[in-house]
Amino acid sequence: MAKKRKIPANYMDQIPVHDAKHPWRLTDDGMAEVDMEHKGFYNRIAQKFFKKPRVSHIALDKYGTVVWQNINGENTIADIVGIMEEAFPDETDRMLDRVVTFTVTLRRTGFITISNPSQQ
Repeated sequence: MAKKRKIPANYMDQIPVHDAKHPWRLTDDGMAEVDMEHKGFYNRIAQKFFKKPRVSHIALDKYGTVVWQNINGENTIADIVGIMEEAFPDETDRMLDRVVTFTVTLRRTGFITISNPSQQ
């Protein structure tokens, strides 16, 4: 049996917010796609000499799309977990870990920022 991760209650109260530097859209198949611009000296070299793209389009899967669409500056992490459990009722036992892992990844890559309402 997998060990459940204990998440601090205050983490669940945090509110993720999209970073304006990363525009996004819904594709024709209804999935979210987030743009990531490659800046800096080494990226310019790679773009010029190795024909690397200036902007990458990061396609999210069905889980990522639901999370991304519900990051609206009002929903807390706990709210998003609840929304995900409603959207994917057969996977509620894994949803907390999935949402936390994904939001940590989004934050680490700079796609979102996190605000904590108790610190405002």
